Amino acid sequence: QVQLVESGGGLVQPGGSLKLSCAASGNIFRLDVMGWYRQAPGKQRELVASITSGGTTIYADSVKGRFTISKDNAKNTVYLQMNSLKSEDTAVYYCNAGVLTLTSTYLNVWGQGTLVTVSS
Repeated sequence: QVQLVESGGGLVQPGGSLKLSCAASGNIFRLDVMGWYRQAPGKQRELVASITSGGTTIYADSVKGRFTISKDNAKNTVYLQMNSLKSEDTAVYYCNAGVLTLTSTYLNVWGQGTLVTVSS
């Protein structure tokens, strides 16, 4: 079993910042691509940013220049620094990871989600 636990969501004013964290634990041999997705009310879940094991990053156009994804390999943790937040960034943010387990099973794992609300 592998678990992803997110933290760092909350209420922030427009223009403010938040940093999300996602810690992976369990039967992990290797973490491959890790990413952050979000789902706003009435909308489909969308990719926000991802980072490969080698450190290559991808961002949605809507967050480029404002959000930064990073990871700490020693802690099996991925972060999402969100600056210059807008009301349209309001959503539940989900962490996702591709995981090769110690038993040679490949899993696509999701966290439980953390709510980010941008409002004055």
